[in-house]
Amino acid sequence: MRIALLSYRSKTHCGGQGVYVRHLSRGLVELGHDVEVFSGQPYPEILDPRVRLTEVPSLDLYREPDPFRVPRPSEIRDRIDALELATMWTSGFPEPRTFSLRAARLLAARLDEFDIVHDNQCLGTGLLRIAEMGLPVVATVHHPITRDRVLDLAAAKWWRKPLVHRWYGFAQMQKRVAKNIPDLLTVSSSSATDIADDFGVSPEQLRVVPLGVDTDLFKPSDQPRAPGRIIAISSADRPLKGIGHLLHAVAKLRTEHDLELQLVAKLEPNGPTEKLIAELGISHIGRRPGIGRYRAPSAKRPVRMR
Repeated sequence: MRIALLSYRSKTHCGGQGVYVRHLSRGLVELGHDVEVFSGQPYPEILDPRVRLTEVPSLDLYREPDPFRVPRPSEIRDRIDALELATMWTSGFPEPRTFSLRAARLLAARLDEFDIVHDNQCLGTGLLRIAEMGLPVVATVHHPITRDRVLDLAAAKWWRKPLVHRWYGFAQMQKRVAKNIPDLLTVSSSSATDIADDFGVSPEQLRVVPLGVDTDLFKPSDQPRAPGRIIAISSADRPLKGIGHLLHAVAKLRTEHDLELQLVAKLEPNGPTEKLIAELGISHIGRRPGIGRYRAPSAKRPVRMR
């Protein structure tokens, strides 16, 4: 089967973006399929050599180190670029919509080259255009973005709440698009329940394909485990990741047990997590911004939960 795999962002170390696309595309070619990844910035840095990459450039308005940048007038090439910039200037997040429109434009000229389009959590209106052109469309939804919105609103100060509402304006588009895609994939039964509840899709549209574990890489070690050591990994310093709940639990457990916490996460400087660590009096915990893929198993193994 000839598969066009769409990824509006493919940040290398982000689980639902670059990590998922890398492993899914590799797994599909291992099964004998032909896979081409269409990605916006940041582009995937690591793909199987058998997987082709087509870059779908945006204005890249959130790139590091200058997020929310103002592009030069010469960078505005068409109406989609203008829409992307106008949405950012009005505090919205444009990328799911604008990426899907660019992908639809590219695929319109290549309809006979693919048998199916697989979207990774973009759920932009361009997917409906692709389906109207005759290509079957399926989509992976890791979880409904509405859950992020609820948690971010709860954590926001009162004056920021309208801005948070506006940022998540694309959630309504994703709901509408999801209802019109016959087959949706998700990674767990709990996510399937949340998607059906929040997006209003039929449970019959959803198929659960659990995330796997590379057991050649992540396997028991002969090394002795360190008593009381807890290692927690979080891809982002955001309320959805639950770091605050973990820190409260560790602070309480320390009164009853001898334990050590190693937190692998890139924390916002002087942000809410760092402030909570200081408030709970657990500033002694180990922190590191990240670990490489092949160092992760050795970092995780010497752990004994009690």
